[in-house]
Amino acid sequence: MTIGLFVPCFIDAFYPRVGIATLELLERFGCDVAYPFDQTCCGQPMVNAGCHPEAAATEQLFVDNFAQYDVIVAPSGSCIHQIRDNLTAIEQTPAVKHVRENSYELVEYLHDVLGVREFPWARFEHRVGYHDSCNTLRNLGHGQPSELRGGYFSKPRTLLSAVAGIELVSPERPDECCGFGGTFSVTEPEVSGRMGHDKIADHGRAGAEYIVSADTSCLMHQQGCAKRIGAPVAFKHIAEILNGDAA
Repeated sequence: MTIGLFVPCFIDAFYPRVGIATLELLERFGCDVAYPFDQTCCGQPMVNAGCHPEAAATEQLFVDNFAQYDVIVAPSGSCIHQIRDNLTAIEQTPAVKHVRENSYELVEYLHDVLGVREFPWARFEHRVGYHDSCNTLRNLGHGQPSELRGGYFSKPRTLLSAVAGIELVSPERPDECCGFGGTFSVTEPEVSGRMGHDKIADHGRAGAEYIVSADTSCLMHQQGCAKRIGAPVAFKHIAEILNGDAA
């Protein structure tokens, strides 16, 4: 089985180390990973902005690049949500359906498909606050949202708890939106910024040295907010922690 590695635009442009860590991590578990060099955007920004029909060519190019692989894995919950649920501006051919039905976000692929529970090479001796992005939590099922009744579970925290030396700390409102929200941060910058400041303060009260997430867009938003208010907190994608990248 061959995995097609999808490295979203955001990661490719601003956080390339996250894409590298994802590749290395999958290969540590014996996965056969290929990287299609002609890959581009999945179309999410256009869909978020209400320009879904205009995303048709981008969606078709994505399918053309990835339909040949057994599964597609990406270190981004929002992009995988786009592929699964919103790749609908084009005809739903067998190739399109294959891509939509076999795309996974990294955490769920490790947790659900590979069944990984150990990372013997990883050590991270810091207090970590995990940020549940809205897409990973509510659309991909990374955990149990606080607004729903049911037993607690958290796939990313289960994986992180297997990292030696790590101390997971929890903010008072762990699954509250950080304010990024894609184009929301552009159209409503004041509200978005205030939400980000509130999120940083909540993690700070919990004693977090690092804020970790499976979505780099949320991390970049919070990183900018933290810089503006001078909050002494650092940021990492979960792939980097699980891969054993040094702090």
